[in-house]
Amino acid sequence: MKHRVSIFVFAALTFAIYFFEGEIWMYFVALVLFSFITFLGVANMDFKWFLKSYISNPHAKDRIIALTFDDGPTEFTPKFLDLLNRHHQKATFFCIGTQIKKHPEIFIRTVAEGHDVGNHSFSHSKTTGFLSIFKMKREIVRNDRIMLKKVGVKTDLYRPPFGITNPGIAAAIRKTGKKSIGWNIRSFDTAISDEKKILKRILPKIKPGSVILLHDTSDKSYRVLQEILLFLERENYRSVTVSELFNFKK
Repeated sequence: MKHRVSIFVFAALTFAIYFFEGEIWMYFVALVLFSFITFLGVANMDFKWFLKSYISNPHAKDRIIALTFDDGPTEFTPKFLDLLNRHHQKATFFCIGTQIKKHPEIFIRTVAEGHDVGNHSFSHSKTTGFLSIFKMKREIVRNDRIMLKKVGVKTDLYRPPFGITNPGIAAAIRKTGKKSIGWNIRSFDTAISDEKKILKRILPKIKPGSVILLHDTSDKSYRVLQEILLFLERENYRSVTVSELFNFKK
């Protein structure tokens, strides 16, 4: 893994500084660089620092992309499903276990209408980045059990909460046999209030193989999806499931 290489390089650099009696500031520079690179690896799945993550498919032969939605199902999700159906588009919904327990009928409908569902942990804990391997694995397994119980679905798709990865999360993903799914277009639709600004973050970046991160959690995101779907139709794009985009065997 890349992070292991970085640790080796840092250790070798530290030894070299010590062996050649370098100045103390050199240690601090090496430490700052190592910390900065590690932070980037934790916060950016596209670095693939701790494990392989699927963020886009640049080899897509057709004009296909993947619309993905995090943090559902919610009371807003049926509107998203209706809209996708009207436009004959498919998507992937990364669902939280506690939300499936609240809205089992919506989860069942999502699967019945041919969309992919992925595991987005049981509780979407704000302390995700600090959980032990055991607790992170339990988050994934508990959600798997709920999905299996509610609709008989078993998924190998997993999206880490907040897109955070570290050695513990990577180990939990491997132990549960999941594929880590990221994105290459992040909408920030939960943070940005201006819908036009959100669309400016998305539409110019769309190209074959793109994976777009949205949330089925608000009317604002619903209106953003309306505009995205109209754009896809104008530009002859088709939204498919993550499994189809990456040609995963189901």
